[in-house]
Parts: sequence; structure tokens; C-alpha cells
Amino acid sequence: MGAAAESVFTFLFKYPPRLWQRGDFVLAPVIPAPVIALLGLGALVLVVVSYRRLRGVSLTDRLLLGGWRALALAIVLACLLRPMLILSTAVAQRNVLAILLDDSRSMRLADVDGASRTSAMQRAFGDSSALVRGLSDRFAVRIFRFAATATPRAGGTPLEAGGARTDLASALDGVRDELAGMPLAGVIVATDGADNGGSDLASSLRALEARRVPVHTVGVGQERFARDVAVAEVSAPPTVLAGSTILVDVALGVRGVGGERTTLTVEANGRIVATEELRIPDRGDVVRTKLRVPPLAAGTYQLAVRARPLRGDQVPDNNVFATMLEVRDGPVRVLYLEGEPRSEFAFLRRAVAADSALQVVGLVRTAEHKFLRLGVRDSMELLAGFPTRREELFQFHAVVLGSIESSFFTGEQLRMLSDFVSRRGGTLLALGGRAALAEGGFAETPMAEALPVALARATGDTGAPALTLAVHPTAAGRVHAALRLRDDDAANTARWDSLPTLTSVNRLGALRSGATTLLTGHVDGLDTSTDVPLLVFQRYGRGMGVVFGVQDSWLWRMDPRAPVEDATHATLWRQLLRWMVEGVPDQVDIAATPSRAGPNEPVSLRAHVFDSTFAGVNGASVVARVTTPTGALIDVPMERSARDDGSYTARYVAAERGTYALSAVARVGRDSTRSTEGALLVDDQGADVEQAELRAPLLRRIADETGGRYYPLADANRLIEDVSYTESGVTQRDARDLWDAPAVFLVLVLLLGAEWAWRRHRGLA
Repeated sequence: MGAAAESVFTFLFKYPPRLWQRGDFVLAPVIPAPVIALLGLGALVLVVVSYRRLRGVSLTDRLLLGGWRALALAIVLACLLRPMLILSTAVAQRNVLAILLDDSRSMRLADVDGASRTSAMQRAFGDSSALVRGLSDRFAVRIFRFAATATPRAGGTPLEAGGARTDLASALDGVRDELAGMPLAGVIVATDGADNGGSDLASSLRALEARRVPVHTVGVGQERFARDVAVAEVSAPPTVLAGSTILVDVALGVRGVGGERTTLTVEANGRIVATEELRIPDRGDVVRTKLRVPPLAAGTYQLAVRARPLRGDQVPDNNVFATMLEVRDGPVRVLYLEGEPRSEFAFLRRAVAADSALQVVGLVRTAEHKFLRLGVRDSMELLAGFPTRREELFQFHAVVLGSIESSFFTGEQLRMLSDFVSRRGGTLLALGGRAALAEGGFAETPMAEALPVALARATGDTGAPALTLAVHPTAAGRVHAALRLRDDDAANTARWDSLPTLTSVNRLGALRSGATTLLTGHVDGLDTSTDVPLLVFQRYGRGMGVVFGVQDSWLWRMDPRAPVEDATHATLWRQLLRWMVEGVPDQVDIAATPSRAGPNEPVSLRAHVFDSTFAGVNGASVVARVTTPTGALIDVPMERSARDDGSYTARYVAAERGTYALSAVARVGRDSTRSTEGALLVDDQGADVEQAELRAPLLRRIADETGGRYYPLADANRLIEDVSYTESGVTQRDARDLWDAPAVFLVLVLLLGAEWAWRRHRGLA
């Protein structure tokens, strides 16, 4: 409701809409209600009798005049019911009111009548301001400053706007804990809403709602900039294997710069590794693009994506976005099982043989209970064939199943394969073949649930003709890093279009609800309605299930039209296997939340510790080892967390700017296991300026969910009256009469005036 409409409503109904929303409507009759009902009935009878006796008056005139007179009498009788609005109000000077002032870097922006957001907010909420004086007359006011966390503001200390991130959830939780046990009547939060702390805001709001503590939000800043280019979001894998090409997804927020050009660059530890010139479309607020970063050596990198500022850019600080990337050495081990020697096995292993980051361990059944083992660690590994114990299977990061029937496995081995995906977090790839998938009898086995397609029950007919398929990427596949055969989009599409057809003997069922199709096959010579999914994946538990339903991808290596040096087949399989093992957890891992913080801002270190079967270990002694940018090594003891089995946490405050290397050492008895490395970026660039426009919808949501109200900064003085109406703290119930509202008098005047005017019009007066 606009300010003008609200003023009119308040004039007519005595109280503003927000009080009507908060209050309870009750009746307190001045005389017993049955008496009022009898008076109403008598008045109605009197009106009917009076107007029936009129002579020379039409029925329409009688109905109009009688109706107006009856309504007027009904309003008078309704006033005798004494309608009231019951409001819960805070008892003066018996309650605490918390005021939270945003002290993050985005508050430096000068978009409030030429002044910075911080300056405008301090004028409104300064100790000597009319607003704070008015609130102090009614409450014990406690003022906090917040960015990542909330801290009491001592003695009117000026705000610095130096916090690199804004965490509304942590700030609200901190104030709630700080004032626990006190009669808290409400919370006022003055902010631009640039919340990027990553904490669970919904949970914090539920906790306040349960205590019936209203949160009133005050929005500071502009909701939409006139001219701005912002690197709003960057998505890159947190870890990759050395030698992998990295595809970086970038989202630009654009305002008022349509048709202009900017340059995007990606820097790895300050060195430019990718550049793209981008024309900004004439329409739209978000532009998305992908930047291809060439392989980097093993190590920890700070990736910074920069957009060249344009003339008149209101917020040049949001033209850069930094994130962390861990490039790890291999080799990562992949187990490939085939039921018989076939070309697919030989060509796949040959494709990745030169990749030092991948080690494909081959297991081929050559006869009953006899296997060819390739790439094993020693003479005893896989000696009896496919692993029979989880400890043995879970040492691999991915499993590839070729053409081998389900009856080859025991029931326990099939359950192990399902657990390999869901519990261990590995990737299972099922290839096509005569004895694979549904044709191999895998429908209704424990392993089938991990696959992204439903498998039909085998019919016993193994002589179905093979489908000849022209393979093409879907929209998702065209932008997927694993399927990039060429750097240029047009060249990549052209190469896919030129590849030879493949064959499939498997009939894949319906996709599961969370499945994504990357490649489809078009049956040669028929219309497009016969396209079938070929490369499909889904997340399943901690891991991923993948189906590639062809039996002869090796034909792409033997394409007679391609030059001898063409590496399409090798490139595809190296990229597919690397994608499959990215993000697969080790027995011990560690990460910082958030992964980017400002100096002296606390972060949460979280480690997970698993045994060899990837069950959580709760009795370990875990220490986080933090290597600072200057090379100092700091040990931080970690405590058991009730969040998950095997979860351990610690709090760490980083003072230096730069990149921190993280690792964890878990000791169980005499055994110790060290995690792979994680990273933490500490800088003062200000992550919250990346989306620095006032987020009024978020602030309205916070207010609505807790029973508060949202105010633009210009209307903040209305808080003096409004915060008194609360159901939290020490309260009293006030009754407000409604019978004397101006609207009642106006309606009476209108009814009686209408009756008199109609009488004059009809010559009855």
C-alpha cells in the first residue's frame, strides 16, 4: 500500500493498516447483545411499516428509501456493540530493543542522495538522532554492528564499512544469543540486504518467529543502479586434476549498458590465463558466458574474473570476483570391468594411457574364473576377480562396467556397487553392450537404482538388431566441459556433426527425475522423434551414476576421414573420466565455510573422517593444519560435530590477507590419515559488493516471516510508533474503540444524505 493510500486508510479507520493486521477484532456491547438484536428487529419492522403506509410512492422508491434508512439504523445499532481493536504493546522501559547496523563493504556505496549508505544510515540511527531518542524513551536500546557476525557498538563508535561479507543469519543468531534471558521486544536491521554469508537464514528466522520476536528491516540504497557492470557469479570446480581444462561459468549483472562491449579476463594467482571480449545485449539484466582456462600445474590458485569497467560505472568494485581452485596431482584410479575381450576396452585404455593423472585398472574375464589384469598395483590385487569386500572396491574413485551380465556378480557385490555410489561417493559408468544394462539382467538389482535410466526386465531376446545412431550433444552437453572437443563453439559443433555413427543394442528406459542427458542418438534415416538418450547422468547419494549406451565409441578413433593425428576419441575419454572422478571424496577431507572471508572474520573449518568402508568415524582425534600466506603452520584442534557421523568442526580467524592452505590429520588409535588440501581466500575486496543493489524483496521476506515490517530508510522514523506493538517481551493489552472512526460517521452522512436527496428528487420532501 502506498503512502497516500495508507494515509487515507488511517484517516477513515483511525489506525494504520499495520495495526489492523496486528490486532484482534472484538465486540464489547454497551448493553446485552440480545437486547441490541431485539432493537434491530424492532427498527426493521418500524421501517417496513412506515414505508408501506406511504401513498402515491412507487415500489422502487419505497425499497430505496427504506433500505437507506434501515442501513443507517443498523450502523447506529452496530456502534452499540462497541467494536474494538485489541493490541499487544510493549510496556515502556521494561523491554530491550536491538538495532543492527550493517558494517560491510557494500555500505560504502554513495547512492543515497549523493552520500554513502553508511553516512545516511548513521544520520538516521546516530545516538543523538530523533529516531534513536524516540526509541530510547520506550526501550532499553542495544545497538550492534554486523558484517560476518554481530558485535555490540561501543559508545557510538563510527562504522567503518569494512566487512568483506554480510551474514544476516549469523548476525541475527548472535544478537538472539547475546540478549538471551532479556525481554526482547523486537529487532531492527538496517542494511542493503547484500547477504552472502552462506548461513541458513530460514532457520534463524524460524527461531525468532518461535519466540514471537518481530524483525523490522530498514532498506538502505538503490534497488536498481542506473549504469553498472558486475561480475555477479562465478562457477568453477573447486578441485581438478592436473592437466584438466577448466570451464568457468560467469554471470554478469548489467544495468544501462546494452550494446556496449567489455573484456573479461581470468587470472590465476595474478597471471592472465583466459580473455574474452563480450558484447552486452541490448536487453536483459544478466549475461552468461563461459571462459575456457587451459590446464594448470598442480597447486592452489586464486582465480579472479574481471570485467573491464565501462564509462560511468556506478560500482567499479563489483567488476571482479575471486574464488579458489585446487589443482591436484594424480594418479586417480578407475576400475574397468569387461565380461569378454572387446575393442571398446582396448581403445579406452589406450586413449588415457598417456594421462599421468588417470590410472585405468583393467579387469577382463577371459574364461570361467579367469581374468586378465592390467594396471594393478601388485600381483595380489584383484587376483580373485572383482572385489568381494568394500575396502577393496572403495579404494577406486570410479568404476566402469562393460558388457558383463548381472549373474556374474553376487547379491552382495551388487549392493557394494550401489553403496560405492551412494555412500563412498564414487562414480559408476555403465557402458552399452550385449550383456549390459537391461539386456544383461540388471533391472531390479540393487545397482539399478544408482543408474539415471530405468531398466526394463530382460525378455530373453538377445538377437535384437543394433541401432545405428548419429550422436549429438544436447543443450546441456554443448556447454559441458567433458564434451568440448574444440575450443571454439562453432568448431566444436562441427566436429560433433562430422563424427561417424555408432551402434547400440540396449534399449534404455525412462529417465529418472533427476537425470540429465548430455548426448542423444538419432536413428539414421528416421525423423527426429526417434532420438534416444545415450549419455545420461544423475546424482545418487554422495556420488553419481552414468550410462553411456553405445558399444563402439572406438569407431571415432578409426574414422577414415579424420587425419592420423586426430585426438577426438582420446580427448573425449580423458575428459569423461576426469569429470567422473572430480569431487569424489577421500577418506579425510577439509573445507572452509565460507571459502572466502575478510581479514579478522571468523570461518568454520569442517572435516569429514571416514574409515575404509566410508562409514563416518566419530572417535578420531582431528587437527586442522592451516598454512598462512607467509608460510607459518598453525594447528587448530577440531571437535566432534553432531551434524553428521564423522564430522568435525573448528572456528578459525584469519588475520593476514592472501591464500591459506588447509589440511586435516585424523588419528584413530595408532593410525593417522591426512586429508587432501583445501584452501581459504582472505581479502578485503568485499564479496558483498558483487550484488550490491538494495535487496528489498529479501528484507520484506525477513519482516513478513517474523511479524515485522519493511521500511525504506526515508520512512524509518515510523519505527518509533510501530515497534511498540509486539507480543514479545513484557507487554500489555490495549483496547482501542472503533465505533467513533470517521468512516462510520461518513457512511451515516452518505446514507441519510442519499435518502434526503432522493426525496427532493422525487418531490417527496
